[in-house]
Amino acid sequence: MLNQEQLALLFSNARTHNEWLDKLVSDEQIHAMYEAMKWAPTSANSSPARIVFVKSVEQKEKLVACMSPGNADKTRKAPVTAIIGMDMAFYEKLLQLFPHAPDARSWFEGNDAVVESTAFRNSSLQGAYLMMAARALGLDCGPMSGFDAEKINAEFFAGTNVKVNFVCNIGYGDAEKLFPRSPRLTFEEACKIV
Repeated sequence: MLNQEQLALLFSNARTHNEWLDKLVSDEQIHAMYEAMKWAPTSANSSPARIVFVKSVEQKEKLVACMSPGNADKTRKAPVTAIIGMDMAFYEKLLQLFPHAPDARSWFEGNDAVVESTAFRNSSLQGAYLMMAARALGLDCGPMSGFDAEKINAEFFAGTNVKVNFVCNIGYGDAEKLFPRSPRLTFEEACKIV
């Protein structure tokens, strides 16, 4: 069981960062994030997330051109930006990922609505696990949904079955420039036990 300090690192003290310190994130850290997040639960172990980690200045500028104006500068300044995509043909890998159900591919193939909802839901779960992995490794995150999806798909996923789900800046956040902490709903406002 995690202690209170460890829980705070992952949850209550973790913040969405918009400003970044000029400190690199190594390829080894990126690999470590993936090695932790790949264990995220997904339905039928479908694992539809496909992630592009954007680090180079050239590729960063291509991504910045796809971002909404409010997200452009913070994306440019972030050491790494993860584009969390969703493979719309994830079911092609089910024989490998879910071998105890050899007919699992047939559950999805040709059913676009089920493919879309499964890919979106499960790649979102995997993206959340990626953020938790980053935080566990001492990094900060800034997830975003303000972007032109068609542009990102054309620039980073052309010729594939992958579509962007969301984008997340990763690095060492500048705590001095955080917004005041926003409130959250109480248990009573958001939950019920039945």
